[in-house]
Amino acid sequence: MVTADDIDSLLPQTQCTRCGYSGCRPYADALLAGAAQINQCPPGGAATIGALAALLQRPALPLNPANGVEGALLVAQIDEDACIGCARCLPPCPVDAIVGTHQQMHTVVVALCTGCELCVAPCPVDCIAMVPRASLADTPPAPTAHDNRERFTAHNARITGQARQRAALLTARKQPAGAPAANPTDDGCECAR
Repeated sequence: MVTADDIDSLLPQTQCTRCGYSGCRPYADALLAGAAQINQCPPGGAATIGALAALLQRPALPLNPANGVEGALLVAQIDEDACIGCARCLPPCPVDAIVGTHQQMHTVVVALCTGCELCVAPCPVDCIAMVPRASLADTPPAPTAHDNRERFTAHNARITGQARQRAALLTARKQPAGAPAANPTDDGCECAR
């Protein structure tokens, strides 16, 4: 019996969302449920479609152009002179391949970049370009699907943990019901007035 893990193992793990799902695993779940077609993964292209067709015993289909086109492996490159340090590219990166902090220049760790393109749209100064991985000198090999899957899982766990921490802080800041309102002139000083 085919499982979502079997399907997910055939996907390229770019986590690009071009399939219409929030990552490769949700797409695998949809394929297993029969809610998605096998031809929605541009990074995987014809090879992935063929593998999915064989696994799921469905006819191979051409890549759906609504999801994108098959092409060379890409990586993000940041024009570091144009980067304003807004940090808007950091949250959408599904594998934490961008390094930088607010009001500081950012850079892409090419060895980690999956080429998902999710960092491009949020950049307010258009300083991120997608370039063919092969065009860069001394480019490390593309990350493996296994490595991408692990980094995506770690990224999601970090985001979930941060959301829980924020929720806990907000809850802690709320006053219990029936507690007296704080005196706006009370600065907490217990000295004689």
